[in-house]
Amino acid sequence: MQIWIDADGCPRPVKEIVFRASQRLRLKVCLVADRDLPRPNNKLVTTVRVPKDLDAADKYIAQRVAPEDLVITTDLPLAAAVVAAGATGLNPRGEVYTEENVRERLSLRDFMTGLRESGVETGGPPPFGKKDKQRFAGALDRFLTQRLRDD
Repeated sequence: MQIWIDADGCPRPVKEIVFRASQRLRLKVCLVADRDLPRPNNKLVTTVRVPKDLDAADKYIAQRVAPEDLVITTDLPLAAAVVAAGATGLNPRGEVYTEENVRERLSLRDFMTGLRESGVETGGPPPFGKKDKQRFAGALDRFLTQRLRDD
């Protein structure tokens, strides 16, 4: 099992939680981004720098993800690709992506894009906060506990 992080927009607290889990459980983690990223002094954590092309990090991860992997992302098309590959997707706010909720979110995203293109201001997600961090940590713990119990 490997944990992939779509790292361009991933909040630092989420990465720190994953790094601690990697250290504790000896799990491989790969951060994928279009810029250089700091990483902990942990040989199990690697970084991959992709070109600044649109969706380059997403494509890199989607082409390499395996069914036993976990992908942390906010990108819905990547989440859909992860779910289709039989892997698990998790957003930084602690929500596990499923076939059903990814389709629903993609539809909502397309609807909101249409509104924005017609001039409607739709706003964005609220800032990442302490409760989001706690929800993510709990979701990651549940996933890892289940996965390691099954192995």
